[in-house]
Amino acid sequence: MVDHRRQWPITDDLAALRENIQRYAVQAGLTGPRLDDLVIAANEAAINVLEHGGGAGTLAISCDGGVLAVDVADHVGVLRPGAVPSERPSGRGDRGFGLWLMGELCDSVTIDQVPGQSTIRLCMHVGDGAVDDGGPAAGSGAASLGRSAHPV
Repeated sequence: MVDHRRQWPITDDLAALRENIQRYAVQAGLTGPRLDDLVIAANEAAINVLEHGGGAGTLAISCDGGVLAVDVADHVGVLRPGAVPSERPSGRGDRGFGLWLMGELCDSVTIDQVPGQSTIRLCMHVGDGAVDDGGPAAGSGAASLGRSAHPV
């Protein structure tokens, strides 16, 4: 696939956003459970923008060198690098699982922050660069898939 970065606004029409992500990811070569994992993680990131990031933002997707990247940016900038928990949050609250889930589902998750904007980057390897065709649900490799060499 020749890379053509695509970008969409984050609105309350999350179904259309998920369809756009899925269509692009399939064309990039992501399939099966790993495709599902990326769509779920990106949906969680978009929900966070709507609920905690000022209610508006953008989602951009691109593929370069066998790495499919989804960048989700808000217009508030309160999400900080290091915010993705390495341990599963306690079950005592009804919130706090989204960032952890993104870290578990994707090959790597990073956060960049500048004044007025936070961007979370969700990455998945595609094609020959895929780490595990079974995704995190495949078993014992889950922890290593959720944590990259690039700390969050």
